[in-house]
Formats: sequence, structure tokens, C-alpha cells
Amino acid sequence: MALDFQQVHEQVLQLGEQAPQREQRLNELRQKAHELLERYAGDLDALRDRVAMIVRSHDPSLRCAVPVNETLAAHLALPELPPNLTILAADGSQIAPDRHAPVEYCLINVGAVQMRHGTTEPAVTKVTSQLFYAEEIETPIGLITDATLALRRDLNERRMLAELASRAEPPVVTFTDGPMELWGGKDGTSEEATEFQKSLEDYKSVLTRLNDLQVITAGYVDKPGANLVVRLLETMQIPDERLSEIRKLRPLRGVRDFELFRGLLGAGERSAVFALQSQSARSYPGPLALHFFYINTGRSGHPWLARVEIPSWVAEDSQMLDTLQATLVQQCRALGNRPYPYILHRAHETAVVTLQEREQVTEMISLELRRRGVPVGEQSYKQSAKESTGRTRYER
Repeated sequence: MALDFQQVHEQVLQLGEQAPQREQRLNELRQKAHELLERYAGDLDALRDRVAMIVRSHDPSLRCAVPVNETLAAHLALPELPPNLTILAADGSQIAPDRHAPVEYCLINVGAVQMRHGTTEPAVTKVTSQLFYAEEIETPIGLITDATLALRRDLNERRMLAELASRAEPPVVTFTDGPMELWGGKDGTSEEATEFQKSLEDYKSVLTRLNDLQVITAGYVDKPGANLVVRLLETMQIPDERLSEIRKLRPLRGVRDFELFRGLLGAGERSAVFALQSQSARSYPGPLALHFFYINTGRSGHPWLARVEIPSWVAEDSQMLDTLQATLVQQCRALGNRPYPYILHRAHETAVVTLQEREQVTEMISLELRRRGVPVGEQSYKQSAKESTGRTRYER
């Protein structure tokens, strides 16, 4: 037996003993956060000035929300859905290089789904599969990393959406799963940082194309754990003389944004739109500037909040915002009492690569190499030993 349940049980008991006190403390902080939200709900200029001063004089890497033009406590009702609309979503999966396999390669698989709301046209799917082999997976520091591969996958998702949107009948709404902000190495010294900078420039070109097409594009974050608005409220609680310590001062530590808005937003309602203050904000200039709002995709008595990230050209257009809000709620309600955009779910199903498919690709490469007289390696003995006992364990 690999897991010592006795040790785990003792730790669970300890966790349980501490849980009521911790929950009481968190409830007090949540109540404080709600009070601060109400207190500063209309002080948009003061909040913006506070963030700007901290970024300028104390911490340029501060990551928080910045109010735009709607009060912090705003809750916008569900608008009408336009009668005709093109909805697109893309998702991706990947196979990373495996040194234990007979051959080393990687693969990016991107699936997209297109639906035309207001018509009887069936949904259309598209898949692109890109294989990388030999020098394509080598970097100066070794095999390509999972982070770099994920970066390429994210970029391919956006490229596919831009391609499909350019041929779709407007208005067009596009979705990807997760934040719009591109993540990756940013220190400017490593191979990953170089790859990130190149991908970022390509990504901004894709966003610019979507802006030119006036596409309503968004990233959907299900069950968000961010504290961006909470962090904004915290900046108002830290005395001026202690702002140099702002990175470690967290008076509302443990409180998350969804706890602020869960009781505020009714079914189908969205919050105010906020700008995103982060170290990478300057990488998204003008109409590409990243914004977000929270939305309750649940039903009455059963709220379910998501964070929706959007670029500036969507954030500044009230009609685009209304269309996006109505589309999201309609898509989420299609999955019943577990709200999640139906089209994103379909895109995930289209893109996912199964274990069996991975094994088939490995066999295809091995057979082709042997046919060409190229030697093929063996599976590592470690992996063979694992498979001889069955795939029954959680491993990474």
C-alpha cells in the first residue's frame, strides 16, 4: 500500500479541528470586504488614483482590478439575445515528449466548434493536429517543456478562431477556456522567455485581427479563484507609510472575488467591468488592453460565478457587452444545473487526445521509422514495469 491512511487520517482530524475557527475568521474578513465594496463603490477616481500611485512609486508588479466607469457594486440585468449570431469556441490538448517512450515527439491538437444561433444549421467542427519531431522538440537546454508546448497550443487556439471568424457571418462571438492573458516565461533570459516573446507578438497580431473584424472575443474562467477586486479594496486599507510593504500586507487574505459578487449578482447578471492592472498590462496596448467582469451563470437560489476576460474594444462597447452576456448565459443554461458554456464543452470534446490515440501515434511513428530503416528505441524498463501492474495509480 503506497498511501499511509493512518497518517492521512490524523492530519484530516487536525484539519477538522482547525476548520471552524478558520471559517469564522474568513467570514469576518468576507464581511469586511463587503463593507469596503459598499464604502468605495462610487469612489472610482480615488481607487484609480490609489492604484496608479502604488504602481508608480511602490510596486509596478501590483496585480489587481481597476474600476472603469461602473460602480463596484453594479449588477447588470440579463439583456436580450440577438436573433442571429455566430458563436465560435476553440480548445486544445497536447502530447508532451516522453523520454520513457520508444520515440520522442510532441503533438498539439486544436478543436473548434461553430454554431449559428437563430438558424437550424447544425454545429460544424474543425480539428488541426500538429506533430513535432527531432530538432523541432529540441532546445538549447533540452527537450521542449510543457510550458512552451502549452504556449504554442494557446496561440494555435486563437489563430484558428481568427481564421474561422474571418469567414463567419457577423455578429461573431468567440470563446476560449481560461484567461485571455498569455502566460509563460517572461524574464528575458531563458529559452522559454524568447519563445514567450515571439508568441506574445503573434498573439497580439491575432487579437488585432479580431479587433479589425469587430469580433466579440472572450476568455471564460470557470470557478475563479482570483482576488483582483479584493486586492483593489486592500490597497485602500494599507496606510501610506506602509505601502512599501504592500507585497506582503494582505489584510483580506483568504477572501476571493467570487465571494464578493456571489450574493450581489442575480441569475444572469454581470458585475461592473474592470481593467486588469498587472506587470504584463503594458504588453496589451490600446484596444487590446485586458478587462474582465464576473457573471452569475446559475439559476435563482443556485448562483454559479465565472470570470470573463475581454479586450478593451469589447469592454468599451455596450452592445458587444450585452451580446456577450446574453450569449454566455444562454450557452451555460444549455448544460442544465451544471452551468458551463456548451460550445466550450463541445470544443473540448473535439480537441481531447485519448491515451489510446497517443499510443496509436507512437506506433505510427515507430512503424514509419522502421520502414525507412531508422532504428527505434525501446520503452524504458521503468515504464514497462509500471504498465505490467496496470494503470491504476495517480502519477505525473
